[in-house]
Amino acid sequence: MDDGTRDVLAGTLAELTWHEVEAAARSGAVLLWAFGVIEQHGPHLPTGTDVYLPMARLHAVRALLAERGVEALIVPPYYWGVNVVSGAFPASYGVRPELMREVMVDLLAGMARDGFGHVFCFSGHGDALHNRTVHDGVKAACERTDADASFVTEPALARRIGLAADDPYLTLYGPDEGPPDGPVDVHAGSWETSLMMHTHPRLVREDVRARLEPSGLGLSELAVWRRGYEHARRVTPDGYFGDPAAADAAEGHRIQTTAAEQAAHAIASRLGRTAPAHPQTGRRNHG
Repeated sequence: MDDGTRDVLAGTLAELTWHEVEAAARSGAVLLWAFGVIEQHGPHLPTGTDVYLPMARLHAVRALLAERGVEALIVPPYYWGVNVVSGAFPASYGVRPELMREVMVDLLAGMARDGFGHVFCFSGHGDALHNRTVHDGVKAACERTDADASFVTEPALARRIGLAADDPYLTLYGPDEGPPDGPVDVHAGSWETSLMMHTHPRLVREDVRARLEPSGLGLSELAVWRRGYEHARRVTPDGYFGDPAAADAAEGHRIQTTAAEQAAHAIASRLGRTAPAHPQTGRRNHG
């Protein structure tokens, strides 16, 4: 899927004139917005993985929405997110949740002033506090401004961060998956590396990836890892939690296609548009 560019602004409203953005808002277009972070992703993936992946997914979702008669524009990604788990690693940056929330409120208010009827916010980063902050920003903007927005996420992640399935600021997609039976794969492991091999293969350090041993860690280690900072660095000194060597580009394509279909279906359903049935298989959110 790599088109030879690494420009995360490609295909977003940043490339449009203000006349074109205004016309889209007047025609009833919705906005798609990704929230990622710059953080370590092991010795084989770039620190921008949590920005590249959700942006690739939004492009797929936009195309599927167009097939359903829903016009959507993609907002340039927000990438200075909240980082707890990888906070002790180099090149893993974060901001205070209250700052991120207030930036979201201001920008969502501006999008509402432009006339956009709904903004669908996606997360590319599995950190619990980051995702709570995305939800908090959406909620605060809707309560304090004219914004109409929601957080598009999977049931398992919503439950993990303490949100009810009927929360009005959520647009849920995909099946509600439980914890895995065997070793856990949550960060820069098989599934996330598979996605990068599909969407941005030139950014994967293939010679490194192929030699990495599986972390072989389970739920007890995951609980410690999620405490973040030095705890996470001690559990995963090389920065990955899973099996990168088992990654496969074809599997990345399957994951991407399934998740995009599920998200497009959920968005179209929230907007009241008729949409075809979506796949019933998916992939749990990382982190």
